[in-house]
Parts: sequence; structure tokens; C-alpha cells
Amino acid sequence: MSNAGNQSCLMVAEDTVAFLVCGFHALEEWLGLGQLEDYLSVLEYLLWVFTPLAIVFILPFLIVILLYLSILFLHVYKRKNQLREAYCNNLWDGARKTLATLWDGHGAIWHGYEIHGMDKIPDKGPALIVYYHGAIPIDYYYFLANVILQKGRTCHSVADHFLFKIPGFKLLLEVFSVMHGPQEECVQALKNGHLLAISPGGVREALFSDETYPLLWGKRKGFAQVAIDSQVAIIPMFTQNVREGFRSLGTLRFFRWLYETFRLPIAPIYGGFPVKFRTFLGEPIPYDPNVTALELAEKVKQAVQSLIDKHQQIPGNVLRALLERFRSKYKRE
Repeated sequence: MSNAGNQSCLMVAEDTVAFLVCGFHALEEWLGLGQLEDYLSVLEYLLWVFTPLAIVFILPFLIVILLYLSILFLHVYKRKNQLREAYCNNLWDGARKTLATLWDGHGAIWHGYEIHGMDKIPDKGPALIVYYHGAIPIDYYYFLANVILQKGRTCHSVADHFLFKIPGFKLLLEVFSVMHGPQEECVQALKNGHLLAISPGGVREALFSDETYPLLWGKRKGFAQVAIDSQVAIIPMFTQNVREGFRSLGTLRFFRWLYETFRLPIAPIYGGFPVKFRTFLGEPIPYDPNVTALELAEKVKQAVQSLIDKHQQIPGNVLRALLERFRSKYKRE
């Protein structure tokens, strides 16, 4: 505190209020708080800049939290029904329907989820569903929920190996019939009369596709061979705006190199925007013994591409997808 400040305060000591004000300013000068307002302004600006950025990276983690809450529910359900397990062949039916109801509600509230062409899914008997893979395939979770609730059926799913290595996911994958995907296991599931869903693009499509919705299937034809060996129809599927809901930074060169070199599916995912989701099921492609696996794979790829061309404006746009929430009815072409 400077001598001039002391003298100034002493000069006004007779006036109590003036003395207190003067003392406060002198203390502010001594503590170096004169720039506090500037610091707060900078902090406010940084919060304004980075808060939206933080939100778009945090929202995808909420989906992971929902998945773990689903797993926790399954564990509680299992403990509660241990005594009934020996007497009930469908122990997990109640759990599946409960979780399906919760996920269907999430889809309806957050994305206004709709599904078109559910009549293409048979009420009984096998069928192979082939779909486009979003950055986070949450649209597929909603589809599974609708199959359980509307058709009273479960749909087996093929997932990448890394999913089976995630801590705590084992029970969830077992209850919802998720498999690694060897062709023999897939064929057996279909021959047993189950529905089966495969995304030929898989992790590669999830990470490296973008708002232009390219199909990254490469030369994969195993799914087509599964359909031929099982003699079942293939149902193409695509969800409108799935890339606007969640997006991946996998298109950056570093993350592409990381995956191609070490097969590590590590790329930041951002989004969680409440955009409109509509799932479209195309016309089933029937079994044809005269078609090769390569020809069938190309035919299915064209069918999925046709759904994209018909129902998705390219490039995708988050704002437009958000505004579509306010369209009361979908105009079928």
C-alpha cells in the first residue's frame, strides 16, 4: 500500500463511509485485484467458446452410460430370478422387453425415431438384415427394440471382436444374442429360424464414413455367402440422418493410420444431437441359387445405396436434420 494511499485514507478518516471505500480501493491495489474484472472477462469468453465443444464430446459418453445402466439392470434381474432359472426357458424375455421399452422411449423422445417398412420383417422364420453403420449405431439399438416390441422376436447381431473386450459387456451381448460372426455360426443361427443383422462396413464404416454417406464395404462378401448357404432373403436397411446424430473424427489421417496399422478402433466421436431418425427397410432380396456370393454382395450394396440416395440429402446437415423434427409427416416418394 503506497504512502500516498495511506495519507489519502487518513484525510477522509472523519467520514466513516468514505474511509471504508478508500480502504477497499487501497486493499484492492495492494492485492493486485485491479485486473480481476479482466480475468473474469477472459474466463467468461473461454467458457462461451469451449462449452459447446465440451458438450458435443460429452453426449456420446451418455450413450455408453445408458449401456452400462442396461447391463446393471440385467445383473439385478439375473440375481432376482436365479431361483426361477431352472424352471423357465425364457428367463430373459422380461428383461429384454423392459430394456427395449426404455430404448424405444429414448429414441422417440431424443430423435423422434420412426421406422418404415417394419412389415418387411417376417413374423417368424429367418431373414438376414444388412445395414449401414453409423459412428454410433444407436439407430440399430432402436431397431432391435422395435423388433422385440412389435414382432415379439429377438434379432441376432454380428459385432466386431473389440466389443467383446469392453469390460462389463459380456452379459449384455449374451442376452441380446450378439456374436463374433464366424460364417458357420451365422448360418446356424439362420437355419435355426432366427433373424440376423450384419453391417458389412462394420468399424471401418463407423470410423471413416462421413456426412456424404459412402459405403465402405471393400470386397466383403461373407454376408452374402451366409445368405446363400442359409437360403434366406436379405433385407437392406438404412437410417436417415444417422451421421448427423453422431460424427467421428476418424477421417483425420492419424486415426486412420492407427486403425490400419494396429487395428485400434480409436477415434473421437462427437455429437449426440437430437436430430430426426427414420429407419427404412427396403424390399427383401430373395434367395437365388444361380447368383454367386460376389454378385449378391454387389446387389445388396446397390440396394442399401438406393435407400441412401432416396432418403438422405447429401451432404448431411445437422441443422437441417434438427429442423426435420418439426415435420409432422414424412412425405413418401
